[in-house]
Amino acid sequence: MKFSLSWLKYYLETDATIEQVADCLNRIGLEVEGIENPADKLVGFRVARVLTAAPHPQADKLQVLTVDSGDGNPLQVVCGAPNARAGLVGVFGVEGATVPANGMVLKKTAIRGVESNGMMCSVAELELGDDHDGIIELPADAPVGMAFAEYADASDPVIDVAITPNRQDCMGVMGIARDLAAAGLGTFKPVEVPTIEGSYSCPTEIRTDDPEGCPAFYGRVIRGVKNGPSPDWMQARLKAAGQRPISALVDCTNYLMLACG
Repeated sequence: MKFSLSWLKYYLETDATIEQVADCLNRIGLEVEGIENPADKLVGFRVARVLTAAPHPQADKLQVLTVDSGDGNPLQVVCGAPNARAGLVGVFGVEGATVPANGMVLKKTAIRGVESNGMMCSVAELELGDDHDGIIELPADAPVGMAFAEYADASDPVIDVAITPNRQDCMGVMGIARDLAAAGLGTFKPVEVPTIEGSYSCPTEIRTDDPEGCPAFYGRVIRGVKNGPSPDWMQARLKAAGQRPISALVDCTNYLMLACG
């Protein structure tokens, strides 16, 4: 199971480093299989501004850009992104950087007879999402020359823990945080779940035919739910865990939630 350090600290008040967290997990029997820092994949990528954009003389779908990456030495870059234009602030991969999506090492090259230095990058190329139709567009006031990992606050280590079948209590980040707190690594922060009173009767019959085997069975209907993007905080946690964010809710008139115990 993978989770980020910031996700863990949502449930655990601690100043422990990622190494101290990993050591404690191993001591209490939750084997750490690996630690990754997403920022490591973004070494060599900077916030940059496109100064000029002109048609490529030998290719209709390419443009020749002049890019300022903050070092006072504008570079010529050939780019095929449809949204590339003068004034755009995006993410630039310098010569020697490795593109996370395909492992390609960037180097000076000639594209259809025109020299190109580095690359303006898309979300998909940096493994930050699925969008590959254009290069990343950052706010106009993003600091040119800053390391993109720093700008995006991407330095959030991800821990991969092996959970054995008998530790179902630790198949969630909250359970792991509770165990670490019990081991003295910090203070557990319980999540307060607000009580929301219903405003109408449940239109669906809720019952159990085996009261001894299932003494508690609950259901609730939620109306007016619409499909939409997951919140940013949820997307960040899922991406850190290697999952693809999906819509947070389903599009339906009535949504039935069941719980048993």
